[in-house]
Amino acid sequence: MSSSVQRPRVRKSPAARRAEIVDAAAAVALTEGLECVTLRRIGDDLGVRPGLISHYFPSAEELVAEAFGSAASGELDALLPGADDSPVRRLAGFLGRTTGEEYDAISRLWINARHLSRYRPALRDRVAEQEAAWRGRLEGLIREGVERGEFRTPDPSVTTVQILVVLDGLSVHANTDTSGHPTAVTRMAHAMAERELGLAEGALST
Repeated sequence: MSSSVQRPRVRKSPAARRAEIVDAAAAVALTEGLECVTLRRIGDDLGVRPGLISHYFPSAEELVAEAFGSAASGELDALLPGADDSPVRRLAGFLGRTTGEEYDAISRLWINARHLSRYRPALRDRVAEQEAAWRGRLEGLIREGVERGEFRTPDPSVTTVQILVVLDGLSVHANTDTSGHPTAVTRMAHAMAERELGLAEGALST
């Protein structure tokens, strides 16, 4: 006679459950768009009732904002991680990672978030928060490069904004085929950064 022992269900801590919900929502946001982040959808993906999701996020608006914030901060850490490498090499790596299909996903998310934030205050606040985080991380790198004598710029904050504006402009094409763009276009941010930071042409190529 055979018998089976049913394993007891492991109750997740509130922090672990909340993190699981946010991770699932961020994944949907990146692959399908913020409009697809709903309490029911995330509940279905996790195999739980929507009521459990609403226990942590009373409204879908809160979950959408948190999903964007999590995805955007995660991408920032991947694109511009803290490292022991030189500022020149770290900036080159950052710019190199901002081209290609992987970066297109986060570009689409930013386009999506900025559009929806016009009507969603919680998301608008999170977009502003992430913009400040991205700007602060990049400006910190540039200031470090200036202190080390690797970069030359009279105003690191202005140079930071210039680089991000060019990247934002290029990211607008994330939903279109950019395979025909000449190198002068795909390297526009590299060339501008090299010029503004007093670097030789090609210094930021990877």
